[in-house]
Amino acid sequence: MNTRRRSNQSLTIVAAAFGLALLSASAGAQADTTRRDSTSVQGAIYRRPFIGSAGSASIGGYMEADANYLVTDGVTDGFSSEMRRFNIFLYAPVGARLRFISELEFEHGTKEIALETALLDYQLSSAFVLRGGILLIPIGGFNQNHDGPRWEFVERPLSATEIIPSTLSEVGFGANGRFFLGESTLTYDAYLTNGLHDGIILNRSGKTRLAEGRGGDQLEEDNNGSPAFSSRVALQNGWLGEIGVSYYNGVYNTHKVEGVQIDVPRRVSIAALDASTRLWRGIDVRGEVAMNRVDLPPSLGELQASRQWGGFLDIVVPVFRPKMRSQKDAVVSAAVRLEYIDLNAGRFASTNARIYDETRAITAGLSFRPVAGTVFRANYVRQAFRDMFGNAAAHTGGFRMGVATYF
Repeated sequence: MNTRRRSNQSLTIVAAAFGLALLSASAGAQADTTRRDSTSVQGAIYRRPFIGSAGSASIGGYMEADANYLVTDGVTDGFSSEMRRFNIFLYAPVGARLRFISELEFEHGTKEIALETALLDYQLSSAFVLRGGILLIPIGGFNQNHDGPRWEFVERPLSATEIIPSTLSEVGFGANGRFFLGESTLTYDAYLTNGLHDGIILNRSGKTRLAEGRGGDQLEEDNNGSPAFSSRVALQNGWLGEIGVSYYNGVYNTHKVEGVQIDVPRRVSIAALDASTRLWRGIDVRGEVAMNRVDLPPSLGELQASRQWGGFLDIVVPVFRPKMRSQKDAVVSAAVRLEYIDLNAGRFASTNARIYDETRAITAGLSFRPVAGTVFRANYVRQAFRDMFGNAAAHTGGFRMGVATYF
């Protein structure tokens, strides 16, 4: 009964959002349907250099390659290089108010091949855009805005891959839109999708890992017939930047087999707060904090985590603009990233002592951008990991270098 009530609440929220946007569209509140949101997280998938003028199909993509030399407690595998990602984009306006975009991703050479995005947008007005297909879930700011050439760091943030299982794509439908409030913009996204699956707790690591609940049959059918609900609301201002609040909730476990109840429905939820701004002299600041909750079977007890949280903060400072005739906007920047994740935010029942399983990290780096969509990166990272009992289990340090570019 509780599961049905929550599902009805999710459907009610989506229906209310649809109704509000339709009312806005019919009243003519947003007459400007061609105005583009050039910097928001919501518009990130269309803010790519390969997209040309309206009326023509476009093909493009990006690549990331890197090299690493890392040492963990005095032990190293030496120097290694990798073709991390090669992604292909396809975009086409397929009719009046209709546009299609997709992303085919090749990771680790061709070890992993996935259709990350394939969606159709139907813009009734700037306040109401119907969207369906394989969607990037609007949880946090990074998941929708994760393209490698946009970041000064070789690795993705720990919290964006462990607390939020980026890159998280799911099949579904919903709506998004923008409301213009003077010099500010309010954006919203609301979707119903297949959701994460049993791999969250049934995986080889023996730990709670939301990243293991992605993929597989997720893009073909739902494993439990209960759609997940995701939403993000953000306020953007040219002077202050953007701040967003997002939420994800859905049943993840297979609780029925051929109509026979084998378990109670168990839910997973993620909440996130993200923000970005540009300060004096072009200093960029971006950050995100996220928490997830997983309803676990009682038999698992303290073996797996029911709560996890973490966050990151990036600061990028332009330090030198070389005078180059062919690349007038070239810039060298210094960057620092602070990170923390707690993969078991709980306590032992017998002693009430804190469970740790946490990682702290700091990364310092230099980057060179000859043009805006291409970056050469050199990072130095230090990580400290503590096991569930609080013991200093591992220290990692070393260098990462890489290049990423749109094409």
